[in-house]
Amino acid sequence: MEPTWTIRQLAEEYGVTLRTIRHYEELGLITPERRGPTRVFHQRDRIRLELVLRGRRLGFALDQIARIVDMYDDQPGEAGQLEYLLDQIEVRRADLARLRADIEQTEADLDAVERRCREELARLR
Repeated sequence: MEPTWTIRQLAEEYGVTLRTIRHYEELGLITPERRGPTRVFHQRDRIRLELVLRGRRLGFALDQIARIVDMYDDQPGEAGQLEYLLDQIEVRRADLARLRADIEQTEADLDAVERRCREELARLR
């Protein structure tokens, strides 16, 4: 007998809201079995949820995550999935490098403004 989980069990285990899981279901990222009003999650759903959450932590958009996760089941299969993922990792790293440079520039700008403010304040005292 394959283990199953309720939406509440998965939400608690992964630290997400029920609404988040329902949203991922609406987008087709996970497809739990429906038994009347109850959602029954199987191992496949659990793995896909874990992949979606990992993708979100890495900063990928949900449409990118959907493509990566869906590629495993469709053509070009796992190899295509991994090639696409590697491409997306490169794009994400470039985005993060730009953000890091922007943050460093902002910090330098703040340091300069702070220094001028302190000098002006000292002059006024």
